[in-house]
Amino acid sequence: MGRADARRAQKKGSRPGRGGGKPRKTGIRRFFTWKMLLAYAGGLIALGVGSFVALYLYVDVPGNGNAAAKLQSNIYKSSDGKTIARIGEVNREEVPLSKIPKNIQHAVVAAENKNFYTDPGVDIQGTARGIINTLMGRGKQGGSTITQQYVKNYYLDQRQTVTRKVKEMFISLKVQDKFNKDQILEGYLNTSYYGRGAYGIQAASRAYYNKDVDKLNLQEGAYLAALLQAPSQYDWSVATDAGKRNATARWNYVLDKMVEQKWLSPADRAKMQFEKPGNPKPSEGLKGQNGYLIEAAKQEIIRDLVKEGRSQKDAEQDFAAGGWTVTLSIDPKKQQALEKAVKDKLLDDLDPKAREVDGHVQVGSVSVDRKTGKIVALYGGQDYLKHYTSNATRRDFQPASTFKPLILTSALEHGSTTQDGKKITPATIYDGTNKRPVVGPGGDGYAPENEDQYTNPAVSVQEAMNKSVNTVFAQMAVDVGLDKVKKTAVDMGMKGDGVGFDANPSMALGSMGASPMDMAGVYATLDNHGMKVTPSIIKSASRGGQDFKLPEAASKERVIDRNTADGVTSVLKGVVNDGTAHVVASSQYDVAGKTGTSDDNKSAWFTGYTPDLITSVGLFGEADGGKQVTLQGTGGGSRVNGSGYPAYIWGAYNSTVFDDDSDAKFDLETDEPSAPVAPPAPSVAPSPSVGPSRAPSTKPSPSGQVPSPSHSQSQEPGPNPSRHTPPVPPSVPPSPVGPTTPAGGDTGDTGNKPNRNG
Repeated sequence: MGRADARRAQKKGSRPGRGGGKPRKTGIRRFFTWKMLLAYAGGLIALGVGSFVALYLYVDVPGNGNAAAKLQSNIYKSSDGKTIARIGEVNREEVPLSKIPKNIQHAVVAAENKNFYTDPGVDIQGTARGIINTLMGRGKQGGSTITQQYVKNYYLDQRQTVTRKVKEMFISLKVQDKFNKDQILEGYLNTSYYGRGAYGIQAASRAYYNKDVDKLNLQEGAYLAALLQAPSQYDWSVATDAGKRNATARWNYVLDKMVEQKWLSPADRAKMQFEKPGNPKPSEGLKGQNGYLIEAAKQEIIRDLVKEGRSQKDAEQDFAAGGWTVTLSIDPKKQQALEKAVKDKLLDDLDPKAREVDGHVQVGSVSVDRKTGKIVALYGGQDYLKHYTSNATRRDFQPASTFKPLILTSALEHGSTTQDGKKITPATIYDGTNKRPVVGPGGDGYAPENEDQYTNPAVSVQEAMNKSVNTVFAQMAVDVGLDKVKKTAVDMGMKGDGVGFDANPSMALGSMGASPMDMAGVYATLDNHGMKVTPSIIKSASRGGQDFKLPEAASKERVIDRNTADGVTSVLKGVVNDGTAHVVASSQYDVAGKTGTSDDNKSAWFTGYTPDLITSVGLFGEADGGKQVTLQGTGGGSRVNGSGYPAYIWGAYNSTVFDDDSDAKFDLETDEPSAPVAPPAPSVAPSPSVGPSRAPSTKPSPSGQVPSPSHSQSQEPGPNPSRHTPPVPPSVPPSPVGPTTPAGGDTGDTGNKPNRNG
């Protein structure tokens, strides 16, 4: 082929050669040759490197620490605007690294960043993971080095944003160049948050062990190092059982990592034993109920910060940094009424010097407005300075039979049937024989005992709720489906990961842990016709002049059908009008509720509601060290049931706050067939059957309880009878439908006994 032919072939788009040439690439394919792809990759790398260098040069290390690194006060106000307390005075004391024992330095490094002394100051992979998580709304950070955590604590803030994470990385690289490892570690130890409002390891040492950091031993230092992961959850004075287990596991992890890094010998490690820290010394501004109210508000703010995407640790540290103004939803008049009701109906009866059990009694209560979901009154204990744990929010005691309405709720919601195919309604007949084995999938022959050996082979669901018959509700839970019952309870506000909340028949007896706040929320959802209520104690919150957006307490989220919720309310009216809770019945306004008494009388409950106010009252037996003990003999009486002290407190409180709205009635929409229940009749004098008795009989004991035939009633002189008459007009005596219970009784509230439940 000559040159002319070659030129002609090229013009035609062919390459010279035998057989003609390949067609020239056209369109988008022209831009994706291997050479071009390599060029693109090189360009991207160059762009990335250039951007990295530009950002490195652009981002400066701030000259001073941020404002949050200098602790400020949090201000708490009541709903009427009056200041309750200023909490969070400066609790920071910087110390040189030389004052912090070397083994405690190593404990912190082992816990947080074992490669600290050799790493470049930034965990690129962890930071990238954190940025991706933030972009995807997962809210959890990736791994961070001690250098990065120091930068975040001292130069930046705890917000979870991509901008902050990028800044954190570049400032960390510059800090790594500017300071040596000892300087960075000193800064980290002096700016980290350890809980109890303590910033820095010196303040933490004083807060937990009441000694300077240079006096700590390694066991104590390892606990402070463990706290860095979850300060509030691992604080021994307020930690749940799970929190204590996790804290101990973290403590062991710290020491094991020290052995791995050869900072501690295996022989010395084997000698180490966990040493419990001391209790905190709260500010005088927290005395009485103030501490319980403020702690509830603090935990709610932290919970909401976590929902925004921050880690638990970051949320705790952010709030502890201060600068918040929090107005509580507490109604001063209702708060005063609740405190007075507890004093008049319970505390005035207690004499710890005469009766040891009286020194073990703890009471907690939460009162919620249905329309707003706001907490209007809360009682956490006699004095926050004397009893640090709030009885209003603790979840270590069983709610007992106050859980039974949730089983019926689940049955109505799912249209469940009995084993023989009959739809479950308030009128459905069950076998209420004492110790009757449960049948059906998951029942496994579980045979709970009824209180006072109550037996009725044909009892309606309404009557079973009135008398709290254990065998009926254990069977009903299996009929509905144990997983369905648990899901309904969680949807309504109970904590699915709570202590002992397992999907087994014993849940029918309230064998899980729950707090008065939890139960108030669950019953508020019933009162709110099935719309979810999550109790909130915060009316408003702001920081630096900016309002903090609060989630809706009374939401528009429907978790159960209105027909279901109203049907259960109708049944719970029967419990008050003609059942175990009749002592709180009123001929003036509607009341619905349920009593509960747990195994061995360790807790007793009444959770009840009117059309717009829900109040849960729990009585707990607690000895030294938090050990759960019986309430038997409280106030000089015999057993303590939900129809006694808890119901009396509830009644006294409600009779005070409902003076201006005494004719409130439920607005119920339900087509569920129900067993007839007589409403309370007007009465001008208290029924003699609810007064205390000083001699053995079947009448209520000095604490307003019905003695079991198997127990002799105390003949010790009881309290003033006038304190134990119903605070509101009582109902007429129970109608004789089926086996009756003496007035004041709490027939089915035995609770879950381990030897019977397995």
